[in-house]
Amino acid sequence: MVKYNFKKITVVPNGKEFVDIILSRTQRQTATVIHKSNKTSQLRSFYMRKVKFTQSNFVDKLSTIVNEFPRLDEIQPFYENLLNVLYDKDHYKLALGQLNTAKKLITRIGSDYVKLLKFGDSLYRCKSLKVSALGRMCTVMKRVDPSLAYLEEVRQHMARLPSIDPNTRTLLICGCPNVGKSSFMNKVTRADVDVQPYAFTTKSLFVGHTDYKCLRYQVIDTPGVLDRPMEDRNIIEMCSVTAFAYLRAAVLFFLDVSGTCGYSIAQQAALFHSLKSLFANKPLVIVCNKTDLVSIESLSEEDLKLIEEMKSEEAVVLNMSTLTEEGVMAVKNAACEMLLDQRVEEKMKSRRVNDHLNRFHVAMPKLRDDKERLPCTPHVVMEGGEKKKTEKDLEDENGGAGVYSASLKKKYILADESWKDDIIPEICDGHNVADFIDPDILNRLEELTSEEALRQKADEEGYEFEIEGEKLTEEQKKQLADIRKRKALLIQEHRLKKSNAQNRATVPRKFDKDKKFTRKRLGRDLSSLGLDPTSAMNRARSKSRGRKRERDAMDVDMNDEQQSNKKLCVRSISRSRSVSRPAHEVIPGEGFKDSSQKIKAIKIGNKSHRMRNKAARCGEADRVIPTLKPKHLFSGKRGKGKTQRR
Repeated sequence: MVKYNFKKITVVPNGKEFVDIILSRTQRQTATVIHKSNKTSQLRSFYMRKVKFTQSNFVDKLSTIVNEFPRLDEIQPFYENLLNVLYDKDHYKLALGQLNTAKKLITRIGSDYVKLLKFGDSLYRCKSLKVSALGRMCTVMKRVDPSLAYLEEVRQHMARLPSIDPNTRTLLICGCPNVGKSSFMNKVTRADVDVQPYAFTTKSLFVGHTDYKCLRYQVIDTPGVLDRPMEDRNIIEMCSVTAFAYLRAAVLFFLDVSGTCGYSIAQQAALFHSLKSLFANKPLVIVCNKTDLVSIESLSEEDLKLIEEMKSEEAVVLNMSTLTEEGVMAVKNAACEMLLDQRVEEKMKSRRVNDHLNRFHVAMPKLRDDKERLPCTPHVVMEGGEKKKTEKDLEDENGGAGVYSASLKKKYILADESWKDDIIPEICDGHNVADFIDPDILNRLEELTSEEALRQKADEEGYEFEIEGEKLTEEQKKQLADIRKRKALLIQEHRLKKSNAQNRATVPRKFDKDKKFTRKRLGRDLSSLGLDPTSAMNRARSKSRGRKRERDAMDVDMNDEQQSNKKLCVRSISRSRSVSRPAHEVIPGEGFKDSSQKIKAIKIGNKSHRMRNKAARCGEADRVIPTLKPKHLFSGKRGKGKTQRR
């Protein structure tokens, strides 16, 4: 379980934000109305409350910041030294000390001004003391603004640190830059560490987890380290050195035998000897990586001798290639086994070994007699018998996954086994589709076929035209046939035009340039069919009819004076038609006495619709348009009283 979680530290505001937060809270949560005519005791208590409230808020906020940051003397040595490497322990303590001093100064300022306010003799004096107290508190906060900014940067960096548990089973990967540490990390854990073909890709500690013998192991990938004095190493290298020194873990030192990392085996061996003191009392595995490029047997005698010198009594040398994954699991299992054995030995040597042994109990049954009972296996098991085929076996026999599909109808319990493979009928409106099929459908189909054949035969022989039971003459039959033929042609032409030009509007008659539909052509067509076109020609309109022709016909028997009066009347009527009727005009039958009553009724109706229109904006979804003016925000300033309702 991870003991340290730096991600929960509260955000540290800068000086200006700090002052704005506290003064805004004072304004919102204390009384804001006081009058000159109030008693002096009320004036004093009003402003004393303001000063005390502001002081307590400053102190609480600063105490929260100071307490949430870890104290370096009380945390695990690994984290203490890691924070010292990253942020400098002295600056960190100095910044927290300045906040602690600011807290004490604000407490003293508050208590001093409360004493002075007890002797305030007027509204002006009390208000001046309150302003002075709050001003001095804000000045103190502005002075510690650099410390607040520094602590905020430290908090952001600490939140990005990996969650490392110093007390759990840990595998520590180390070595020169670009020797394959991150590649091994990605192979044995679910971590996704960036891997690039150049040095110092990994710039901080990365953590992953793996399992071995049902136990969870923590794998830490460290940045590459160079062989140089400790004082010359940078922060990235010091993070690795801190992990080597303060974590109880199994160390995997990676050695690039191919030399593609940019460092020879001699340089890597020198780095190992410079760090060897940090690997004391820890399981050590020397991993010869990139054997796919250069095998161990092909190395020179000098290089083999250097590798043998690195190997101590407890160290193990293993070969591996992260590219071909050859030996990856062997390296992981060997490191986990060595670490597990060492932890068990340490527990056995400790004083609490009896507590550990008491956890184990092996139950041995007591013998009820002296008779020896050998283990017995039933004959049925020994003989074996035919093994029942599983769906997996059937899948392998019939083409494998994607080819064989297991039947879901095998286990159906039916009256007849042959029914299992029947096609399940479709259902429509609660009925089987087969229920809609007529059992005599074949006989009916034969009857329809025979009837159709008889009709076709009758058409070929010709049939007598009849109109209302009367037989037509030969001439009438011919005319009727021509009409029907012409009608079929017109229908066919219309359909063809419709399919060729869909959604095309009908062309008005005045744009009929080809003169296809004219009155004369109508007469010619009817005459060609042997019909009299007189009545049809008379019905056809050769020119538009308007009111002017009607008026001319009416004015034949009128004299000049009557005609002039009639023209004025007609003109007035036509003008009155073009004017729109006003909304408040009363129409007979509406039930209103006059226009004022109608206007009033329209206003009342519009007012009644207003609330319904407003409610229509709210739907069933989460988005609700609330009251636009909440009362508690628009009801004036607050008085001095209880604040429980907030």
